[in-house]
Amino acid sequence: MKYLLSIMTLLLTNLAFAQNNSDIFFKNYERYQEKTLKERRFKHSDIQPLLSSLEKENGFTVKKLGESIEGRSISMVSVGTGKTTVLLWSQMHGDESTATMALFDIFNYLKTNKELLSKLNLHFIPMLNPDGAEKFTRRNALDVDINRDALRLQSPESRVLKGARDSLNAVFGFNLHDQSKYYNAERTEKAATISFLAPAYNYEKTINDVRGNAMKVIVDMNKVIQKYAPGQVGRYDDSFEPRAFGDNIQKWGTSAILIESGGFENDPEKQFIRKLNFVSILSALESIANGSYQKADLKEYGKIPENDRKLFDLKIEKVNFPLLGDKYTVDLGFVHNERANKEETEFYYSGAIAEVGDLSTYYGYQTIDAENLEFKLGETYPQILNTAAELDKLNFEELLKKGYTNIAMSEIPKDDKYTFYPVNIVDVNKVAILKNSKQPESPLKIGRKPSFVLMQNNVVKYAIVNGFVFDLEKGVNGIKNGVVNP
Repeated sequence: MKYLLSIMTLLLTNLAFAQNNSDIFFKNYERYQEKTLKERRFKHSDIQPLLSSLEKENGFTVKKLGESIEGRSISMVSVGTGKTTVLLWSQMHGDESTATMALFDIFNYLKTNKELLSKLNLHFIPMLNPDGAEKFTRRNALDVDINRDALRLQSPESRVLKGARDSLNAVFGFNLHDQSKYYNAERTEKAATISFLAPAYNYEKTINDVRGNAMKVIVDMNKVIQKYAPGQVGRYDDSFEPRAFGDNIQKWGTSAILIESGGFENDPEKQFIRKLNFVSILSALESIANGSYQKADLKEYGKIPENDRKLFDLKIEKVNFPLLGDKYTVDLGFVHNERANKEETEFYYSGAIAEVGDLSTYYGYQTIDAENLEFKLGETYPQILNTAAELDKLNFEELLKKGYTNIAMSEIPKDDKYTFYPVNIVDVNKVAILKNSKQPESPLKIGRKPSFVLMQNNVVKYAIVNGFVFDLEKGVNGIKNGVVNP
């Protein structure tokens, strides 16, 4: 009886451990966060000191697996002595860096927390496409999408991943990506902050034990994410792609789990999403280590909402605007496109209209009801300015209340493309050209960057500049940047 009680106590303790550790991971995350990686746009050279430091840590090994087309090293970090081998790789696409940051956070965790390492043999490739990371672009230097090169293996980066998978014969594989922030959980206004997929390995979408185990781990991960981002998990369509690595890795016998990091409100550098990666990946590894994923109900995988793409940065409903003597009512969807500098280290936003019409089935990170508001195109401030010092003296809130969304300047450095002022800057010569040119039939066409105000009883309530909103009633400036010569 005493023996039975001991066994029961141990089982209950392990169950509680499995259920509660995600909260511990979440609560203590900042303790392990790698502070040198603060933004998404980092390069191969930025992670080399971190990898060199790991080589000195007890139990860690760092092995060079090969080189990219441009000669940058591709390394694998290994730790753990357990029987179950797990391979995780990130930044297969160079501009998808959220999980890479999370992996270095996980390394910091594993330096001092060894519980997983007796059961798991962990291998990480934290930047598979360093050439793409250098330019913060999806593809490699050959302009090949590595995730569509699992069959021909045309690129050295592809051969590195295939070689690692084959040599390790990993039981589980985590394919870590970023997706567009405009994905939402199907039929909801909530962003798909994290999306999952257990890829199919044939056109029939057969579920064998290998794929089924991937689904079960995802079920456990979904439960974890729901605690911290409820309703913000999506599931990718599982149509078979014969060239994709995830699909083939599933076919080769490794349970492949795709994790995509999407958008989260007011998280442009994806630092909260990075935290979710840290928590969910560690929770998944724990589930694999203790075998609790085996108890997951496969039916729960199918209940995760599918990914949809119906989000805008800004949605304005029922805009009433004049055109050729009549008034029309439409919805507007704006997106904030990132435009980077030459070094791909910094970026600004270029806002533009992405859709016009009935957007009742679409959603926005921010939504404005303009049904009872009057639309008016923004005007250019009549005084021409000469220096930035003159700009600093302006009361922009008051100017926006008067309908001025543009400031004309006599001289603008030719390389200037944006400004952190909540207005657009326009070259005085361009103002003259615009005054003498024929106005477009509609300022609200897809791709255009109109700045305008929305008024009620001749009082400006909202100013929209570069696709961002200044709420003048509340005095809340949500404009990240204006642009030069929009």
